[in-house]
Amino acid sequence: MISKKGRIFVAEMIGTFVLVFGGCGSAVLAGEKIGYLGVSFAFGLSLLIMVYAIGGVSGCHINPAVTVGLVFAKKLDKSLLPYYIIAQIVGGIIGGGILYLIASGTPGFDISAGFATNGYGSHSPGSYNLVACAIAEIVLTFFLLFTIMGTTHPKFPPGFAGISIGLSLVLIHLVGIPVTNTSVNPARSIGVAIFQGGWALQQLWLFLIAPFLGGILAVYAYQLLKPELKSDIKPELKTQV
Repeated sequence: MISKKGRIFVAEMIGTFVLVFGGCGSAVLAGEKIGYLGVSFAFGLSLLIMVYAIGGVSGCHINPAVTVGLVFAKKLDKSLLPYYIIAQIVGGIIGGGILYLIASGTPGFDISAGFATNGYGSHSPGSYNLVACAIAEIVLTFFLLFTIMGTTHPKFPPGFAGISIGLSLVLIHLVGIPVTNTSVNPARSIGVAIFQGGWALQQLWLFLIAPFLGGILAVYAYQLLKPELKSDIKPELKTQV
């Protein structure tokens, strides 16, 4: 019988594999046919499907920025952090590796073209500079974590969080693909960057730092706004007459 930590590891590894293979795979193998809109929906649908497939096992973080954010929100025991993050990175690399094996099986495959990697400056799809790309990644990850915090709150209707979170990732990609190819997820960036190598690895630092920063900021912002539960409300002191 596999342990709880083992189930979390396997679930997060599979979930991140699906996200990277489904999202990045749509960009690499079919990007010219489906465009930004199609790729955006591929990422969102990959996440939505995995929320319902593995959410009951691990919560379906499949993103180190989400896991770290939930630790800061005290919604996840920090002792589980290594199991989540290592599994996510491994899953991302497996997704990138299988995608590489498939993509390289056609004549004329040129991995230097990008391989769905994230970049800034001359490697940004729209040639956006470093500052613009950093702001975009921080703000878009903020949006993702803020959505997750809100839709997993006990006052949110149960069973619908996956739809909201998946659609939020679609919107995030519609905005972010022209700027950075959209990361908001260090595991997603690592999973393809190590196969592209070169400039993708040199610029990887931004897509490790910015998502963590955006996620942590979102958690603290939501803590200021979150609805109160009955257990949070202290009874008023009655004055004796």
